[in-house]
Amino acid sequence: MTLEMVQASQMGMKALGAGLAVGLTGIGTGVAEMAIGSAAVGATAENKDIFGLALLFTVIPETIVIFGLVVGLLLLFV
Repeated sequence: MTLEMVQASQMGMKALGAGLAVGLTGIGTGVAEMAIGSAAVGATAENKDIFGLALLFTVIPETIVIFGLVVGLLLLFV
């Protein structure tokens, strides 16, 4: 194998790892949002005073995708 082939393979593996980091965190967040969102809507329908708390609980899993994006960018550019 030549040096160019090795470098191309390494860059491809970095891109694959970055894609997996963002994609799998997105899937995990979607599964979490599915359960939390339905519970938050049900709780808000019963008691309007907990809307802010329910909104906070639905936003928390979305930070996981941001962490996955940071890991993906670190894999690509570091």
